[in-house]
Amino acid sequence: MIRMHGRFSAVWAVLAAALIGGVAAGCAANAPRATAVAAGAARVDLGAVAVTMLSDGQGSRPLDAGFVPGVPLADVRAALAEAGLPTDRVEVPYNALVVDIGSRRVLFDTGNGEFGAAGSGKLLENMAQAGIDPRSITAVVISHFHGDHINGLRYKTGALVFPNATIHVPAPEWNWWMDDVRLAATPEAQRGGLNNARRVFATLAGTVVRFEPGGEVLPGVRSIAAYGHTPGHTVFMIEGGSRKLLYWADTTNVAMFVRHPDWAVVFDMDAEAARATRRRIADLAIRENALVAGFHLPSPGIGTLAARGKGYEFTPLR
Repeated sequence: MIRMHGRFSAVWAVLAAALIGGVAAGCAANAPRATAVAAGAARVDLGAVAVTMLSDGQGSRPLDAGFVPGVPLADVRAALAEAGLPTDRVEVPYNALVVDIGSRRVLFDTGNGEFGAAGSGKLLENMAQAGIDPRSITAVVISHFHGDHINGLRYKTGALVFPNATIHVPAPEWNWWMDDVRLAATPEAQRGGLNNARRVFATLAGTVVRFEPGGEVLPGVRSIAAYGHTPGHTVFMIEGGSRKLLYWADTTNVAMFVRHPDWAVVFDMDAEAARATRRRIADLAIRENALVAGFHLPSPGIGTLAARGKGYEFTPLR
């Protein structure tokens, strides 16, 4: 075993940190570019894999002490300011993505559709701007069953928005939200999410493909369990292109939570599991030098990730 005196150990630590930082900076510098094709659509060319990021608009809610449970409101405001976000409200972007891989055109999550608040529901408009016909989608892959991810599957008439697509959902997520025993045991006033999942999926039960996270959902699309935000929340590593792409869905909410992964947002159903998941998934992205796309990350919703202090730094592609 080689022993180093304290002075040399300190020098080695500085050199190692500089090397790691240089590698991270080099990876960011060599990252692909996001080319805007419309105000709410951007394309990223990964060779054999083509990615189109599509905005579904943006939501907004007043900032209150309950948004980050257990964290002083002043600290939350300071973190929002540091992330370049308003401090009197929370503005939440919505980003879906279409991936062309092989002969398949895959949509990951469907946005708010006709059921969201003002400012949302822009997915189809931006798909049209990007020249993507909803009928050309061959598969829809759902990360979890919160309304802003599944409501875009149907119009208010009940008709399917993506009529030629097979729909893939995590089995643990399906089992939790579609459990009739849970529905019966839940007070009527708290059944909103459960009832919404049934509105979207009940008539599709015989055709929805339910997968166990951990395997390949489609060729080149690997699923990874990321429970905590919801009981079956799942993320996806898209492989086969010039660089891997991790769609991490709601692993974090707005950019503030990338820098503060140990903070839990009010929407996290299991806060402790969500905290552990954030670090595990972020470390995976960095370890595999994957681009990261997130449903609530800053425009265009895809970029690079690096360690930063006690958390991480997301840098959008430009």
